[in-house]
Amino acid sequence: MPAILTKIREQAFRVQPTATIAVGVGVGVALAACAVYGTREKKQSPPCHNNNNYKVAKNGQLQPVQNGGEVQSCGGRCGAEQCALCRGDADTDNKQNIEDADETQSTEPEHVPGLNLEFLRQLISLARIMVPGFRSHEVALLAAHTVCLFSRTFLSIYVATLEGSIVKHIVQKDLRSFSSLLMQWFGIAIPATFVNSMIRYLESRLALAFRTRLVNHAYELYFKNQTYYKVANLDARIENADHRLTEDVSVFTQSVAHLYSSLTKPCFDLLLIVLTLASYSSKMKGNIFIGPGIATVVICLTGQLLRILSPRFGALAGEEARMKANLRHVHSRLIAHAEEVAFYGGHKVELGQLQSAYKELVAQMTSVFNKKLWYVMLEQFCMKYVWSGTGMVMLALPILTGTRADGKSDESISARTEYMTTSRNLLNSAADAIERLMSSYKEVVTLAGYATRVSDMLVVFGEVARGRCVRAVHVSAPTHGFQVTFRDKQPIPQGKISYTTDLSIRLKNVPIVTPACDVVASGVTIELKPGTHLLIVGPNGCGKSSLFRIISGLWPVFGGELSVPKPCECAHCAAEPGAPPHCLARPVMFYIPQRPYMSMGSLIDQITYPSRVSDDDTAAEARAMHILRVVRLDACAARHGGLRAVCDWRSTLSGGEKQRMACARMFYHRPVYALLDECTSAVSLETEVVMYEEAIKEGITLLSITHRPSVWRYHTHVLEFDGAGGWSFRALEKDAPAITPTLPRITESADTLDKEQTIE
Repeated sequence: MPAILTKIREQAFRVQPTATIAVGVGVGVALAACAVYGTREKKQSPPCHNNNNYKVAKNGQLQPVQNGGEVQSCGGRCGAEQCALCRGDADTDNKQNIEDADETQSTEPEHVPGLNLEFLRQLISLARIMVPGFRSHEVALLAAHTVCLFSRTFLSIYVATLEGSIVKHIVQKDLRSFSSLLMQWFGIAIPATFVNSMIRYLESRLALAFRTRLVNHAYELYFKNQTYYKVANLDARIENADHRLTEDVSVFTQSVAHLYSSLTKPCFDLLLIVLTLASYSSKMKGNIFIGPGIATVVICLTGQLLRILSPRFGALAGEEARMKANLRHVHSRLIAHAEEVAFYGGHKVELGQLQSAYKELVAQMTSVFNKKLWYVMLEQFCMKYVWSGTGMVMLALPILTGTRADGKSDESISARTEYMTTSRNLLNSAADAIERLMSSYKEVVTLAGYATRVSDMLVVFGEVARGRCVRAVHVSAPTHGFQVTFRDKQPIPQGKISYTTDLSIRLKNVPIVTPACDVVASGVTIELKPGTHLLIVGPNGCGKSSLFRIISGLWPVFGGELSVPKPCECAHCAAEPGAPPHCLARPVMFYIPQRPYMSMGSLIDQITYPSRVSDDDTAAEARAMHILRVVRLDACAARHGGLRAVCDWRSTLSGGEKQRMACARMFYHRPVYALLDECTSAVSLETEVVMYEEAIKEGITLLSITHRPSVWRYHTHVLEFDGAGGWSFRALEKDAPAITPTLPRITESADTLDKEQTIE
């Protein structure tokens, strides 16, 4: 092994002074292979649609981003006097800045992913996330990977030289030297195979490290300020965010790690191989400039030809990824709603949608294959046959133009044989390096497609977390006496949000506006205090559930003034380091939908959600069992194995059991206000009455959307919507008749039917 290392070290310094110029030729060849692929299209940065010019710091100070402006103290929700958050200009908890899709959009051409400045900007921004600093773990992996790639180039040169020496001694019939070199051949195989294995290992580790950094950064944005909800419901720029978070990020990081190897090793190969070839050409007394010059011209011409005829692989890859995500979304939707589809017998419709999505993907992939067919044919012709012919010319020139006098001696013949064998192997390695460099253009352009999808995802997550959402809206004349304010085709929330100190909820002239800017009710004015149990009734689509979303902060306040209780500021809720595992204060509001969410975990995890209890918390287990008896789920717990049993509760529990489980969560957390949205529609009347009575005993103020008269007596006030934009808020009389929503069309149809029956 020491002899092998000595041989490699000698080979590294076997360069004549006249070969120094050849270094520039080799570097020029490498640069020409990359430079000929100039930018095919320039991509302009998209215009900024954020007209709020705000930046809200953590301490509640408003800092204008541009155009000067005076820093104001924060008010309303943040605790002081007027701020962008309170005015609605900046609301990190609410949706705003919805792009007007009905108006004329920008006439800028669609940006196609490709090798351009926009791709470089995206790659740099993503690289800062993947490699956060010079002392990071990723830098160590990159350094080790680079050393292995550099070592592999030296080993390739040494093996080529060794093969040339073996052929030389075969021609000379020197058995002893041949046997010695053959043993060196087997000896060099051990470090060569180890280096090759390390290159693949470090490439995989790099891809995993890059993916971990990107995933952690994306998750931080995804769960900040309820971005996961707003991206799916209030913003229309990203379809299938789950596919981008998983598949696109994985493919992008693997491509980056592989591309680093595909670009770094060929550059090392070209630099060192050109030096070695120059030294051998100099020993043969040949011209060392004609061959590299011809090679440079040929490479530039073929590279320019391939660049002009290359399809737009970046756009094709991005479109293919979008179609794959759409097919996956159709499958996941069918799985999530399999029971409903089975009841309706809608398998033919779903099959048609699956086949349609799959056919689109097949058509796209077939189009890519067809475009690659002729391009790969041209690429192979240029890189294999044209370059091979050029390589033969380069090998022949030093011999044909050589000036050695002993051209017919045996030593000269063996030396030429050694030169031809070594140079041929080195030239093949150099040709492979240049081919990898030029073929990597396809990988770079494909990478640009995934980089665009990942970068756009992170940009959208960041903007949505700051309160900027974009989706199609409806712009119409003032409806129900209220007109949404638009600025540069974007709706601007004008409502004010503030905190109350007495746990009361107050709405003053607050309109109920959907994310599409449809005004379903206007001027809602109510005041609720703990103990004021509110019953909300009205026809479908009148704004009952929308009112809950506005009160909870999921939807913006487009007008009026909303005052809500100040949220808890304990160390646990503020996510401070070393905070206790649980919040000791009662939650202010707790929403229970008609279709409750069942999380992954044990039965007690369903009761304590969104909190978690330790395995040795016997007090929590005793309380959970008591709550299960109240909601009459104790038999269900015994049937499935107790509180620590783990199941797929979404499919295990029935609809009524899931609703009772959601009520069990309410009893466990004991919120000040419980927002009940048809949460007992699948529960028996007897159990429903028991749960309402228990909620009153626990001191929970009920805000209920229900159509069952049996529970109306547990409420003190009623908010009634008429479905036409009107509403009324009044005290509820215990003996009042059932409230029937005004439904003109249904009533008219019923009257007509009665008349027809009378005529018959």
